[in-house]
Amino acid sequence: MRRHARSALFAMLAALLAAGCTPAPAPTPPDGAPQRVVSLDYCADQYVLRFADRGAIAALSPDAGKRFSYMRARAAGLPIVRPRAAEVIALQPDLVVRSYGGGPEVEGFLTELGVPVVQIGFPQTLAEVRDEVVRVGSALGAAAEARRVAADMDRRLAALPPSAGPRPTALYMTPGGVTSGEGTLVQEVLTAAGLANFQQRPGWNPLPLERLAYERPDVIVAASFDGADAWSVARHPVARAQTARAPTVPLEGAWTSCGGWFLVDAVEALAEAREAIR
Repeated sequence: MRRHARSALFAMLAALLAAGCTPAPAPTPPDGAPQRVVSLDYCADQYVLRFADRGAIAALSPDAGKRFSYMRARAAGLPIVRPRAAEVIALQPDLVVRSYGGGPEVEGFLTELGVPVVQIGFPQTLAEVRDEVVRVGSALGAAAEARRVAADMDRRLAALPPSAGPRPTALYMTPGGVTSGEGTLVQEVLTAAGLANFQQRPGWNPLPLERLAYERPDVIVAASFDGADAWSVARHPVARAQTARAPTVPLEGAWTSCGGWFLVDAVEALAEAREAIR
């Protein structure tokens, strides 16, 4: 069934091309920067908005202006496109940038049609984030600026106050009552800030209510995506009884929603809070 749908879409696009809608590539400037960039999801939006020339952005994802989009202010006034192959092709892009947008088959599909695709990875460490900044920024024609942003990440991380003595424990909480453990970028952020993760299970999991019944973290790291002060599972009496006594550090949700240079904003805020606790 999927193969038939794919063939039908190819046939439809072929008909469009035959009708004179050939996506003629835009002239490539001397620096090789793409001139019609389309982003398929809000993680890709961040890189496109940061490193692509504004006049070269043909379209962003529908989430580019949402609160969880770090670069949302720059998205104002730019075109939006749904991550559907026919709509993307109609924009005649000379580069498509994606993290997850469009589904797992879209990269191969667009490549078959001659549209270059930059696939943003899913970094698990700050070092990998730095590498993605340089790689994707360079693909967008801003190699020098991407290296500058990466160097700024290095400088800001190196300037953090050193962690002395036992590390305070921190429990990261999302508005949906989910926390994050080992093997995630949140773990990297906490570690870089000189904190120990209260969550012991790897990956993303519900808040550890059973553990919170007899143990509490030194600090609550509260990710906020909509300005709300309460979280679903955190309203549980056990969670409230323990976490009410711990200081809370609010984090802009956009700082940790994607793997980008803006993770350092979260690290700095937490390092400052750690110093205040100490």
